[in-house]
Amino acid sequence: MDAVTGYASYALPIATTLVGVWLVWTVVRYVRADKGTRVSMRQAVRVRWGWVRLARMAGLTVTDKTPTLLAQITAQKDSPPPAPRVLTPKIKVKPDQYGVIVRARTLPQVGLEEYRKSARFLADAWRCTRVSVLPDGPGRVVIRGVRSDPLTTPTEHRPTGRPPGDLTRLELGVDEYAARVSVSLANVPGVTVAGVPGAGKTSGVNKFVCDFAPSPSVQIATADGKVSRASEGDYADLVKRMFAFCGDDLDEANALFKRLVELRKRRSATIRDVLGVKNMWHVGPSPECPLTVLIIDEAHTFFREYKGSDLTTKRLAALTAENARLVEDLVKKGRSVGIRVILISQKTTGDAIPTFIRDVCPIGLSFAQKTVEAAVAALGEDIRNWPDASPVTLQDPAYVGVAVMAMQGRPGYTRIRTPYVSDTDAARIADATSHLTADPDLCLDALLRTTGRTATPSPSLTK
Repeated sequence: MDAVTGYASYALPIATTLVGVWLVWTVVRYVRADKGTRVSMRQAVRVRWGWVRLARMAGLTVTDKTPTLLAQITAQKDSPPPAPRVLTPKIKVKPDQYGVIVRARTLPQVGLEEYRKSARFLADAWRCTRVSVLPDGPGRVVIRGVRSDPLTTPTEHRPTGRPPGDLTRLELGVDEYAARVSVSLANVPGVTVAGVPGAGKTSGVNKFVCDFAPSPSVQIATADGKVSRASEGDYADLVKRMFAFCGDDLDEANALFKRLVELRKRRSATIRDVLGVKNMWHVGPSPECPLTVLIIDEAHTFFREYKGSDLTTKRLAALTAENARLVEDLVKKGRSVGIRVILISQKTTGDAIPTFIRDVCPIGLSFAQKTVEAAVAALGEDIRNWPDASPVTLQDPAYVGVAVMAMQGRPGYTRIRTPYVSDTDAARIADATSHLTADPDLCLDALLRTTGRTATPSPSLTK
């Protein structure tokens, strides 16, 4: 007994010290947090304290009539049966800038569907703009409540200048619940990007270039249909990191597309011998065999159908028809040899991007659109069934930089806030990584020489 009393004399100071440390740490976190996170921290306290009562009112509890083992052992022969217990799921609450993330347990008859049915009640009780419920593993759900709308909160991305750890994934931004959204780019031959002018298309492409430019395993070429020279357009700051660039001249664009088709053919003929695989993505891009990305901005410039009987019009019509055939070759046959095409246009209707090219691209993003027909062309016929997610609803200036896309593993369509990349940061990354620019044809020649094969000559690409 003396020993127990001795230990008890230490317990109170220790407990007091631990509580004091916890309080100090909480205060420090609160002071260092931004304004939005502070509001969320107070919101998290209310969620924890009011959970038991709210769960009962929302029907997220279950009544257990079976006595506990202790109650069964201590029960008297003539005593009344123990009162049924009301079980409430246990939760853990984490605040952030936009709201709270609540991880909860499931109970018999209180599973994922029951949480989803109660989402609107939880949103009202927690003073959230919207609440989502997703599975979080066996017997668990994650409830995301956002107090402020992430879609109308502009964000900026400052490129680090460090090579990406994974060349097969691209961070797009955050969705309407502030969850990070990334897309797999492995084995993706083509991407389409649509949206009205000023909706955020170019900034999204700038982020892609700035994130992947520090890797010598990525080489980029661009055909910009809205300018004659690089210095006139959106890629003036990034052209240093591009091994080829052309403007709206159809002859120059045709020469660029032909050269990349020849590169595709050479890679297809030699990839098994030099890499030991039929699909480059089985080993991943490398400086010797880089992922080659072709960006076609204002794509309708290069695919437009010219109609007329004069010689000039006939020649232009022949060029655009051949351009469509060449890009179709790259999209349909370039996936396994590490060639990717990104097509950008205000509308991705069949007259802007031929359907035999557009419909082969597995990833499609659409920023704000004016008509439902343009939204259908960019995202598919199913977007009609999801009017709340349609890019037609993004015409407000608050939604500049917000895109819509279909995500694998998610029903319907996801709205994504893409971050803004400043021209200053783009120029900084291009200057710092310009020395990594290399002609993929010359890379292939060098790789063939190291394997003892004869390198077939190819004309060099010029900017």
